[in-house]
Amino acid sequence: MTDSSLELPDDDPCAFCDYLSGKRPFTIVCRTNLIAVLVTRDQRGVGHLLVIPTRHYPTLLEATIEERHALIDTVAAAATAIDDAYERPGIAVWQNNGTAAHQAIAHLHFHVAGTLPGGGTNFGEVPELSIEQTDQIARRLIGVGRSTICQP
Repeated sequence: MTDSSLELPDDDPCAFCDYLSGKRPFTIVCRTNLIAVLVTRDQRGVGHLLVIPTRHYPTLLEATIEERHALIDTVAAAATAIDDAYERPGIAVWQNNGTAAHQAIAHLHFHVAGTLPGGGTNFGEVPELSIEQTDQIARRLIGVGRSTICQP
């Protein structure tokens, strides 16, 4: 855990760790030894992805230099894939540290999503997609693009 003053969500067991281990079904676009890209079932934008470290830690404050580089490179590649697949007029990237910043899962994660038809992203209630629907999003993102989302 962090030695910082951040207040963290209490979410034991970690949902992201369960997804990565296969304990709970989730669409994983790709994975390396440092990072993974998941299609969130709560689509708050078009092609909404989560970029997470494979090692469990709660906030950006605990990331190593190597992990930070892999995370930002993957965030950029995810944005490129969303742009190629969905041709949105904007791409939103956000990341929260601590409950005061609205962090809901205590495992570092970046959100990357194309903007909605009216602009922005949806921070209200959204329907939860099925795994089949998130698998379709993953196939679309993998099927087009100027770059591979996860670099080895």
